[in-house]
Amino acid sequence: MAYFFVLGNNPTLSVAEIFAKFNLEEEKYHWADRDILVWENKRSIDLKEAIRTMGGTVKMGEVIQEIQEKELEAGIISILEDNQKKTGQNKFKFGISFYGKDRLGIKDLAMNVKKKAKEHGLSCKWVGGKEKTLSSVAVEKNRLIDGGVEVVLFRKNKDCYFLGRTLAVQPFEDLSYRDYGRPARDDRSGLLPPKLAQIMINLTGFDHNAILADPFCGSGTVLTEALLMGYRKFIGTDASSRATRDTKKNIQWITEHFGIKDHKGKIYEKEATKVSSFLEENSVDIIVTEPFLGPQRGKHSRSKTARNLSKMYSEALEEFSKILKPSGKIVMVWPVFVAKKNFHNDLKFIFLELKGFKIKKILPEKVAKNPYAKLTKRGTIIYGRSGQKVWREIVVLEKN
Repeated sequence: MAYFFVLGNNPTLSVAEIFAKFNLEEEKYHWADRDILVWENKRSIDLKEAIRTMGGTVKMGEVIQEIQEKELEAGIISILEDNQKKTGQNKFKFGISFYGKDRLGIKDLAMNVKKKAKEHGLSCKWVGGKEKTLSSVAVEKNRLIDGGVEVVLFRKNKDCYFLGRTLAVQPFEDLSYRDYGRPARDDRSGLLPPKLAQIMINLTGFDHNAILADPFCGSGTVLTEALLMGYRKFIGTDASSRATRDTKKNIQWITEHFGIKDHKGKIYEKEATKVSSFLEENSVDIIVTEPFLGPQRGKHSRSKTARNLSKMYSEALEEFSKILKPSGKIVMVWPVFVAKKNFHNDLKFIFLELKGFKIKKILPEKVAKNPYAKLTKRGTIIYGRSGQKVWREIVVLEKN
């Protein structure tokens, strides 16, 4: 069986999440295009459940077959007929998304498919658009998963296509609701997007039975997403009384709105640089956190900010090494300052070995050599969007 994953805005980060979540190092995979990963495996997975907890994947589906271009129409008709057999419906909508650099006449293909489908007794309405791919919103709004069909096409090589069917899309409404509907938000100090929080949690490679800590919890995005992913033992700390109040409000809101009845979460108004004073040694499995990244607005001295942050990060990591179990991992954000269209990571990380950590490569070696992989020299990933003064470097640390 083969599955495909349509990757998010940062494909490298999306692929890293997939490999970490499903432990794909020994599985067959094909990074078919910048935006598509194919995974061949003997395991069956619940795609609708999986995508609910994966921030970096836009769509998931099953690869039906490898096919020549001249056979595409027949292959798509076969998928539509299969949908009719499963649903018992002769009338339904279908869409076609093509991922790839070259051009494929989607409209002409769709019209020919529609005509031939009618000859097979199917009354299908094509859902099209200006782009060669349909968004998750379009797939969801047109019910192309439950009742309809989205066919996905992408090249395997020069002479062959992968032909697949979408079975799950990212729950964009839920993500937006959790981001903008929560009762406590602090836009001025910056917000970790729920999707990125999910990715970072998955990058640990641990399951929901682990004890998770976020020593810079802010308004609690990591903790609330962890709750929704099944984690029930977690610890949040922040030096700000407002942050801890916001975290508690958001946790209560999540538990009420999503029917979570029990958890063993604890929130402390404490500094991250002093966590070993109130948490037991070797008591935490994973730490997922975004510390203060420096001023987001206005003018400031980059060198002074870097010195201050280097000191804080150094002291925090020394504390983390005390509370983290020997097999534990940290996934955290380091700031990358943007100036004159260049990236600058000015923090001094020579202290890492002294604190008992090493940077873990975020992708397996063979995958990291893929031309679509965009990694830093130390194997980490830069994440951000145009216009931001401070981008995020996603780092995975292992305890020595």
